Amino acid sequence: MSPPQDPDAAVARAARTGAEHARSLFRSGLAVETKSGKTDTVTRADREAQREIVDVVREADADAAVVGEEEEELKAVPETGAAWVIDPIDGTNNYVRGGRTWTTSVCYVRDGEPVAAANALPAVGDTYRTRRGGVALNGEPVKTSERADPETCMVCPSVWWPMDRREEYARATRAVVERFGDLRRPGSVQAALAWTAAGELDGVLTNVAVNPWDSLAGVHLVREAGGTVTDLEGERWTHDSRGLVASNGEIHEDVLAAARDIET
Repeated sequence: MSPPQDPDAAVARAARTGAEHARSLFRSGLAVETKSGKTDTVTRADREAQREIVDVVREADADAAVVGEEEEELKAVPETGAAWVIDPIDGTNNYVRGGRTWTTSVCYVRDGEPVAAANALPAVGDTYRTRRGGVALNGEPVKTSERADPETCMVCPSVWWPMDRREEYARATRAVVERFGDLRRPGSVQAALAWTAAGELDGVLTNVAVNPWDSLAGVHLVREAGGTVTDLEGERWTHDSRGLVASNGEIHEDVLAAARDIET
């Protein structure tokens, strides 16, 4: 089967399907398991929502690779060909506590580069998606903010630092609060990136390597909305970069400097 003729619509449909399933199980008392650490949680909602998304993906593009956080899907993005990158619930810690900030994320990739993306936050009723060379929030066009004064900006130190790296987390927080007007941390990387694309946040930073399912869709949204995303060296971010620095573009050097401070 050939690739989807309208990737933007295909990723939106896949994300909506997964989000609806996860939403149907939200606050239903699911048993919580842990994976690599005490805060690395998972429930059957994560697994079932991913399966729902994969079913939609296979209908749209039977031959494409699938990269997903759960179960036996690929864990790295192929360098060539088409791939769908899925996170059924980004922000599972919020989900299991009954918090509404969690994201169902789908990104369509060709030769390692994102082509179309959708991040759905069904518990708050918002969907951010690429459409016609831009980004829409619930059908309405959005762009990154135009704020250029760091003291008016809100920036998110995102992606979880493990317990043996909490000094880096502390430095990241300090770097943000010393430079910018305020700090936000939603507990979902994809939500933070989507908010940056829509101007609700002005930047996101981390010095750690980010999983593709936690990043690709949101990175593409930021770029399509007019923002900038680089690695710690200021080079164009790719799915295998270490660190992730996203901004509205106006304050990118300030966000990049804050990210570099984490390792000083």
